Amino acid sequence: NPYWFTEGKIARETAEELGYEANVSAHKGDTNTESRQIDTAITNQAKAIILDPANADGSVGAVRKAVDAGIPVFLVNAEINEQGLAKAQLVSNNAQGAAMGAQQWVQTVGDSANYVELKGAPSDNNAATRSNGYETVLSQYPDLKKIGEDVANWDRTQGYNKMQSLLQAHPDIQGVMSGNDEMALGAIAALKEAGKLKNIVVGGFDGSPDAVDAIKSGELAYTVLQPVAIFSEDAVRMADKFITSG
Repeated sequence: NPYWFTEGKIARETAEELGYEANVSAHKGDTNTESRQIDTAITNQAKAIILDPANADGSVGAVRKAVDAGIPVFLVNAEINEQGLAKAQLVSNNAQGAAMGAQQWVQTVGDSANYVELKGAPSDNNAATRSNGYETVLSQYPDLKKIGEDVANWDRTQGYNKMQSLLQAHPDIQGVMSGNDEMALGAIAALKEAGKLKNIVVGGFDGSPDAVDAIKSGELAYTVLQPVAIFSEDAVRMADKFITSG
């Protein structure tokens, strides 16, 4: 996923610029993998951990394990459902971003359409927040009707597969709301394959390079840019400040 790749790349570059050795690894949303990564960081006596948590509830134990070992944790992109453990949580205003995206989607599709929604992983609070943010805007238009939805877990391949199923069930849709760019790009691939993309408006969220290219080519209507590179850099600089000054 280019979004998470950027997180790791910028965090590593910033850490090395500040004189640290940086280790970057991906849990891909799996809490067991995340727990093992935290164990490795503890064994290696890490000075700090920058973490995009796998699960709002399921990552609490991993963060607590690190904190109990005396390692400060700084969260980026997503939050955990317990305050006071991490030193910081750097998270976009996902409700505001979703509302902005929905407003742009309405400008493109109009105030009357049947649409479907692709949702992110339920374990990530951002998924529900974005979906609710879309709803706050779209519910103001009685002729905009959501006739189907499915969870595609932020993933392009799942977005493709779920869009195929939704299209079979609802061949008359005019729009697709997506919780992130990867699911939207998967949906676009499915719609192109079915020869229906021309008449269906698809919106994304994150501002990934592939999404920007899709907008330029006329396949994606818009995306909502999240400043993930800024989050990653700020988290590392916060960690450095905490390490050096407390």
